[in-house]
Amino acid sequence: MTVEPLPLTGERTVPGIAEENYWFRRHEAAYLDLVRHCGGAVVLEAGCGEGYGAALIARHAERVVALDYDELTAAHASRAYPELAVLRGNLASLPLRDASVDVVANLQVIEHLWDQEGFLVECARVLRPGGRLLVTTPNRITFSPGRDTPLNPFHTRELAPAELHGLLVDAGLRVELLAGLRHGPALRALDERFGGSVIDAQVAVVVDGGEWPDDLLAAVASVRAEDFEITTDDLDASLDLVAVAVRP
Repeated sequence: MTVEPLPLTGERTVPGIAEENYWFRRHEAAYLDLVRHCGGAVVLEAGCGEGYGAALIARHAERVVALDYDELTAAHASRAYPELAVLRGNLASLPLRDASVDVVANLQVIEHLWDQEGFLVECARVLRPGGRLLVTTPNRITFSPGRDTPLNPFHTRELAPAELHGLLVDAGLRVELLAGLRHGPALRALDERFGGSVIDAQVAVVVDGGEWPDDLLAAVASVRAEDFEITTDDLDASLDLVAVAVRP
């Protein structure tokens, strides 16, 4: 069965679009790094979006429940990835019993939520003792530098490393890892090639609404998940934050 792709609105990334490949691979890199925590586990992906990440996790987990608030998105994920148990529901009140899952995955979602504190308390509630919460989110310091209001209109509040750490601790979770995703050598070479930032080069095309230059589109389409690095070095300079927190 052929499933129509989700429309590209700017709110979420989707696979299989050359112009979107940089962002898709950037998100995929975090999934590939964090999936080691999901082996044989019952996993809730809170905010599954298109569903590609939940499907990646499902290759390793015992069971994956994929939750999204948007009706169209949840319906698409259910059709595109029949191996998932897809639910539509509000992340502010997770529709799961207390202590019912081993892992909650929340990748590139918390920055979209109005009640981040309440959401993290809900994550702690549904996790079993010793269960892990996996979070990635744009680093406010580099994603919207010098601003309190996010540049992305779909984001409500972006977080700096210390802010994310504080929210996790306040929710009663123990932070096991706080790291940052950044460009590896191949992407740093593209940064140099495109005037210092391949990200800015892409944004300029989108803002201007013009045609993609052939060389930029080819470069973006060539990006791989392994072109990104995740490290605990210099978190303030990272592009995305990556956190693993444990329910005591």
